[in-house]
Amino acid sequence: MSSHSDEVVTMSLFRYSGWQRRWQAFRQMGIQPGSLHRAEGLKQAKLLGSGAGNGFSIKPNLGVYALLAIWEDEAAARSFMKENDWWLLNQERTDEHYTVFMRTAVVHGSWGGEQPFELATTYDIKAPVAVITRATIRLRHVAGFWRFVPAVSARAKDRPGQRLSIGVGEWPLFMQATFSIWDSSKAMMDYAYQNPYHKEVIQKTRELGWYKEELFARFLPYAQAGSWEGKESYFPVPNLVS
Repeated sequence: MSSHSDEVVTMSLFRYSGWQRRWQAFRQMGIQPGSLHRAEGLKQAKLLGSGAGNGFSIKPNLGVYALLAIWEDEAAARSFMKENDWWLLNQERTDEHYTVFMRTAVVHGSWGGEQPFELATTYDIKAPVAVITRATIRLRHVAGFWRFVPAVSARAKDRPGQRLSIGVGEWPLFMQATFSIWDSSKAMMDYAYQNPYHKEVIQKTRELGWYKEELFARFLPYAQAGSWEGKESYFPVPNLVS
């Protein structure tokens, strides 16, 4: 009998244009919509802002936001996306939106003092992988972190096997996360441990203790819906109608 959970995680990206729609999206960050909070089968949801780069960024992107949601099962997620008033209205307001359906394969660390994800699949180093990294930067290290990391990230542009990367976060400056999709875990690990610029960030993190809290999670992406930057598929499965 499998010990894996039925839990499904979704990461949804939304792009808005025009000051009115961007302002509506920005306001949601502080007041999570009631219909989202009360959604049946929703275990947790985090509305996230985004950065201007493809990783940790000090500059916000006021036109792009994200929703990370954890569901009891896939049926709950699909029901929400077909029937929820907030979701349907939000889709009408966006220029484009894209959702990845995932199952947790590996997770280390904590987010807000807890480990939010349940293991729901086995880990396959050769399969496509979605990755979430999240960190709370210690207040005394905020200035040093932002002096160092963006410059290093800018030099680390060659990322073979990476299909999508976006920086997201709950609060500017000190609560930051990244979401990325790779051809495989092997491609992701080759970059993480062989790219000299990324290795430099890892070394500095360990030496200086930048983070008060951190989390690293790998997921098996198994379905996708919508499009992002005009592209409908970031891994080899059909694009679904949400």
